[in-house]
Amino acid sequence: MVSATNKLKAVTVILRASQAIQEVIKKDAATYGLNQTEFAVLELLYHKGDQPIQSIGKKILISSGSITYVVDKLEHKNFAIRKACPTDRRVTFAAITSDGKAFMDRIFPQHEAKINEIFEHLADKDINDMIKLLKRVGHHAETV
Repeated sequence: MVSATNKLKAVTVILRASQAIQEVIKKDAATYGLNQTEFAVLELLYHKGDQPIQSIGKKILISSGSITYVVDKLEHKNFAIRKACPTDRRVTFAAITSDGKAFMDRIFPQHEAKINEIFEHLADKDINDMIKLLKRVGHHAETV
């Protein structure tokens, strides 16, 4: 059985690791002239295509109120546009522009290399085990 002290230590380690990873991503995004949230939205649109603006926040873990501001900034940079949903007037999509796609085509390999650098000291099995364990903890935490 794991002691309460080890469980508290696990929480601290998870949070510190998360902060360290977020800091790397924040610095990496800044080198491309984006903040971390802009990069996350652009990456989502790049990989998953058009997204309802209302659902973006849940997918990248930011408040829905911030999404409008971020999409505005991406539109100003000509990286994203808003598109009306053809079947539901209440829904507006965010879509990546051709400039946004070209930008991501150019920078994403560098970003991916930075992420690979974070995990370079772990074997694939270690990463897969970590993913499974963190998912179990996260799913259980949702029920507590």
